[in-house]
This record gives sequence, C-alpha cells and structure tokens, in this order.
Amino acid sequence: MEIRLSHKICLDPTYKQEQYFRQACGIARFTWNWALAEWKSKYEAGFKPSAFELKKQFNAVKPIEFPWMYEVTKYASQQPFIHLQTGFNRFFQGLGAYPKFKKKGHHDSFYIGNDHIKLDGKHLKLPKLGWVRMREVLRFSGKVISATISRVANKWFVSLNVELDQAPKSCDSQAGVGVDLGIKALATLSNGDAFEAPKPLKKFLKKLKRMQCSLSRRVKGSQNRQKLRQKIALVHAKITNIRQDSLHKLTHYLTDSFGGIVIEDLNVSGMLKNSKLSRAIADIGFYEFRRQLEYKSQVKGNYLLIADRWFPSSKTCSNCGQKKEKLKLSFRGKSFCE
Repeated sequence: MEIRLSHKICLDPTYKQEQYFRQACGIARFTWNWALAEWKSKYEAGFKPSAFELKKQFNAVKPIEFPWMYEVTKYASQQPFIHLQTGFNRFFQGLGAYPKFKKKGHHDSFYIGNDHIKLDGKHLKLPKLGWVRMREVLRFSGKVISATISRVANKWFVSLNVELDQAPKSCDSQAGVGVDLGIKALATLSNGDAFEAPKPLKKFLKKLKRMQCSLSRRVKGSQNRQKLRQKIALVHAKITNIRQDSLHKLTHYLTDSFGGIVIEDLNVSGMLKNSKLSRAIADIGFYEFRRQLEYKSQVKGNYLLIADRWFPSSKTCSNCGQKKEKLKLSFRGKSFCE
C-alpha cells in the first residue's frame, strides 16, 4: 500500500528569498481569484466551466497582461487551477463549502512540483531562487512528491509531501481502549487514564482582547498598526502550536500503545452552535484529534472504530450490559453493578 506523509519544516530565508516567497504567494492568490471570478461569470452566463479551459484562457493572455508572473516558479500560476477544480468537485459532492476569494495575509502559500525542488540535508533548492536553509532535515525516507511554501505569522514553512519507502513500525499491542473527549479533560480512557486539556486560547484570551482593543485604535495603514497585527498573529500561532502539540502527543501515545481504539462520532459542528460552550469546544480541537487519529491509525495498522453518536455507551453497564434511561453526570463511567 502506498503511504504518503507530510513534514512541515520551518525555513530561515534571507531577505531576498522572503521577497520571492511573498511575490509567489501573491501570484498564486491572484491566479486563484482570477480563475474563481471567471468561473462564476461563465456559470452565470449559462456555460459549464472547467479548470482546464480557464487555464488555457489564462495562459493565452499571461504573456501580454501578466508578464511579471514569469519571475517566479510556473507552479505559482498553474496549480491554483487544479486546486479550484478540486474545490468545486468537493462542493458538488457535498464534501465542502463553495470556494471563496483569497485574501492577503490569510492565504499566503504556493505549491511547487517535485521536478522543481531538490533536497540536500538542511537545504532546499527552489527554481529561480537557489538554496534555502531549513531548520531540520526531512524526517521521512522516500520520494518527495511536492512542496508547499506557506507563511504563518512572520515565519515561513515548507510542507514536504513524501511517498515513503517503507511503512512506519506498526503497533504490536493487542489491547483495546475507548476514548471519551471532553472539555475539562482532553481525553478520558476506558482504563481510567485521563489527559489534561491545555486550553491555550483560554490562557491567552485576556492578552488577545487587550491587543485587539489597542489595534482598533491604531490608524489604518500605519506602520504601528501593521506591527501590532504581526504580534497578534504570533499569539494566535502560539495558541495553535500548543493545541497541535498536545493532540499529536495524545494520538501518538494511543496509536503506539493500543491495537484497537474506539471513539465517538461527535457532531462537532452542532456542538459549536452552543453559545456557552462553543469557545471551550473549539479550544480543545475535537475534529483535529479525530483527523490525526484516523491517519495515524491507517499508517500504523491500528483498528479504529467510530461508534455511532446515538449509541448509549455512557448509559450501558460495562459488566452486565444493563441500560439506564436516566443517568446522573456524576455516575458516568461507573458500573451499575457496583
């Protein structure tokens, strides 16, 4: 079975290389917005657009209207059409939302194919730019399929998609475990172990409110406003990193220690509509936990069971199977036979 994994590595670009990254991101964003606008206009005119036709139309006018696009890799102005077609395919299949226009500062990334990149230890060679320093070597051994350069706050990253030479070491344990996600505890296992939720947003909420109030008083377009926006972005990046780190550690422990894992099919989008609990639920990262557990289980060969959300697991006795219709919150996790 072909296994692909991505490794996201922080970059240390020079000033010239950073300017190249910004230009390539701008070209990728411009191309996406151009293609999406053309798609909508053709659809409203009664035609059935496709990304391939839009790409041919774009390439015909690019040498005349957009000659500055040739200063960076060709993928910056070609890959957005493939991504747009994928986005509309997901939308028509009911798997995603309608594609939206991209905004500077929120969508800063561009794709590069494997024929335009070269790796040598902690260095990455890019077209029309040369060698860029990475902060660590590639973690996986295999064929590099593609690379995506992106910006988070004031840092640049490369995400390398790798087709592995061999599958990672599988889990040897035959033990099974049930995982119950919550707000107070990130996860409570069926064997009694509990993992504390870091709740990074709650810890930094006062600081964010104070900084955002200060931002509202800054003059739009000023350097001081831009500097403060960068500081706020760094705080948000730190919150995301803390949450991701705790989820990666938990899912790594589960997939390494248990051959069978059972979790509940939570209705996260429905839970987020609760005005009193939505912030706390979003701060835990229920969806991200399931996403990580699914791909890690597939790679390591774990058996992952997604229990139906209507299955009365909390109301069913673990010893005799008796089901209680009314159950106090303090009684959850205990055996009715005790």
